[in-house]
Amino acid sequence: MKKLFKNYTYEFDKNEKRLLINFCKQAIKQMETDNRFFPDVRAFSSIVDKLNEPSENVKLTKEELTRLTLQLKENVKFLKEKMNKSWFLKKWLYKSLYTQYQNILATHFSD
Repeated sequence: MKKLFKNYTYEFDKNEKRLLINFCKQAIKQMETDNRFFPDVRAFSSIVDKLNEPSENVKLTKEELTRLTLQLKENVKFLKEKMNKSWFLKKWLYKSLYTQYQNILATHFSD
């Protein structure tokens, strides 16, 4: 049986918050010049504002959650492809970021 309501409140530790804030800021920088991505920019700006609040719990809207998980999944897929094509040093540098994104997706955003 499918759940009727989903809880969009998450508890991130300090490192996860910092990583997600940097990820969202990077996404905003990439998309802010194109008007087609205005809803995405607005959602990521809202996520950054919510993550910067001192409260432990972060309550996301459904739109913010879907955009964040989609971008995280795409970024994980991109990093995996980059790691497979690269040599040792580059692979070693990407590995840390890849595992952090994987852990966030697995612990907080798995369906």
